[in-house]
Amino acid sequence: MGHLVEYIQTDIFVRFLRLTEKDVVYCCADDTHGTPIELKANELKIKPEQLIARVFKEHTRDFKNFLIKFDSYHTTNSKENKHFSDLIFSRLNEKGHIYTKDIEVTYCEHDKRTLPDRYVKGKCPKCGAEDQYGDVCEKCNAAYKTVDLIDPYCILCKKAPVKRTSKHYFFRLSSFSKFLEGWIKDNKNLQPEIKNFVLNWIKTGLEDWDISRDGPYFGFNIPGEKDKYYYVWLDAPIGYIASFANLVGNVEKAEKEWNNSEIIHFIGKDITYFHLLFWPAMLHGAGFKLPKDIVVHGFLTVNGEKMSKSRGTFFTAEEFLEKYDAEHLRYYYGNVLSKKLADIDLNFSEFRERINNELVGNLGNFCYRIISFVNKNFNGKIKNIDSNKDIIGAINQKVGIIKKHYEEFNFNFAVNEALLLSDIGNKYFQQNEPWKLIKEDKEKTREICALCVNIAKDLSILIQPVLPKFSEELQKQLNVKNLKWKDINFDLKNHKIGKEKILVEKIAEEKKEVFPLNLKVAKILDVKDHPDADKLYVLQIDLGREKRQLVAGLNGHYSKEELKNKRIIVITNLKYAKLRGIESQGMLLAGDDGKEVGVLTIKNAEPGAQVGIDNFENSNEQVTFEQFQKLKIVVKNNHPYFNGKEIKAGSEGIKVEKVKDGAEIR
Repeated sequence: MGHLVEYIQTDIFVRFLRLTEKDVVYCCADDTHGTPIELKANELKIKPEQLIARVFKEHTRDFKNFLIKFDSYHTTNSKENKHFSDLIFSRLNEKGHIYTKDIEVTYCEHDKRTLPDRYVKGKCPKCGAEDQYGDVCEKCNAAYKTVDLIDPYCILCKKAPVKRTSKHYFFRLSSFSKFLEGWIKDNKNLQPEIKNFVLNWIKTGLEDWDISRDGPYFGFNIPGEKDKYYYVWLDAPIGYIASFANLVGNVEKAEKEWNNSEIIHFIGKDITYFHLLFWPAMLHGAGFKLPKDIVVHGFLTVNGEKMSKSRGTFFTAEEFLEKYDAEHLRYYYGNVLSKKLADIDLNFSEFRERINNELVGNLGNFCYRIISFVNKNFNGKIKNIDSNKDIIGAINQKVGIIKKHYEEFNFNFAVNEALLLSDIGNKYFQQNEPWKLIKEDKEKTREICALCVNIAKDLSILIQPVLPKFSEELQKQLNVKNLKWKDINFDLKNHKIGKEKILVEKIAEEKKEVFPLNLKVAKILDVKDHPDADKLYVLQIDLGREKRQLVAGLNGHYSKEELKNKRIIVITNLKYAKLRGIESQGMLLAGDDGKEVGVLTIKNAEPGAQVGIDNFENSNEQVTFEQFQKLKIVVKNNHPYFNGKEIKAGSEGIKVEKVKDGAEIR
């Protein structure tokens, strides 16, 4: 859902350009190289090529479902991308922009391989946070090298790696500082916030960029090297040119056309550094045209939360379509996207209101209302148009405003103006009361309806970039098709329209059942023996925003060392109780099959993450232990189930350790 933001944003702009009959192509590619691909393929026990083929199929399916129309959607693991990567590398090398030097790398003697940043974990050298990857700390956001990690370990074998020296290739990014500063300052298209970010980076000093990685690595070999590869971020943006070459069918023609075109990129702000520093420097150094504009959008949050599987705020495109229509999302994104850099919140309450009140209640209602009235009263035929200069003038003014908003990437304003235009039509229709007027003056009523039909026709063009399917169906009902921007006018006369049909349905409000327990993920920080009970432990736990103490009957089933750092599931709304004189502020969940006791654990969720059941609402009301005992939670396929429904943290499953299926959770 996060990635769809920029794909839909670009698609809206491209469709607008096509409507205005510009010569435009929309190109992109699956970013297929690098450590994450290799890691995932290893995990699935398949080749990287098999993984990227599978993902490509899923992505192209999702693009089609969300009406995203590429001229070329390619892959960075292609012959075209190899050609342009080698070409750009060789040109930069020939001009002295690339050099080699020996650097320290992290090497695993057990697995006989250099460890890229995703293959090594350890303590952050800045804040000491544990289990951080070898490039950036998720706790304090510090950036560092793999060799800077404290107490590093290989994620494959868990053994401590060693430091080794390796020859690496570097791009002289620092020598492009003045060029980049001038390009950014002079480019009036770039967003001011982005310009300030990038200029501050340049001001603090740009470091030369390590553009190579040691094998094994899934990517392109550096020419003349056997076991060294381009770092993924060298060839990933070159994939734009490669995808264009895939479209035109010739690499020489693609280079020529690229350099004679206006190039606009749409990206998320997390990759600003690569697209506004590395990429323009590489293009300039290799003699390629730079982009005219780079439109940067903010992060997507869901219901005010960062997208997270553990918090239940992570949705794939496919999961979204199980509940909603693709154009619902296109409309919502179109309604919030602008040239301004701001995060986007997919608030499902606001989402439902906007679809129901604006798309259905305003736009859909006006178009259906006028088409059905004309069919009912005039057998679908319109003749002359009411020459109401005030209405026509107001609409023409709005058309000009909407065009300007599309051109400036302010789609939210374009959509809002289109709604106001629909309001004009609704108000005009309502004030003239054609259901009364038809009894007195049928031809005047027909003229009023003809003007409304023309307004609906114009709306079908104005909203087409955001809602292509809605627009196509509306034009079908109006008995017109393939209209362009130049067809926005009031010239539709002596015309017979088609049959009316509901254009868009309301989203029904979900009625959720209540799950009486408020369950959250907790991390065990410390475990001590209970001073007065042999079978009890006293646990200190981290619930994200708070720390608590639990008393648990796990002594004899787990050692203290086994429990420490486990991520468990805790009932946070259970009434506190004293067990042998020590307060337990909640209760952890564990399965019990009569022989073994196994705690409920989760791998990736953060402390404080909400746990629950799909379409169930978690209760915040306090429950007693006796009330909890009446709930039947059982183990099925090593996961907890309540009333036949799985208890999860978002989309991530919870494992029940040690016990057999059928065991009760207590």
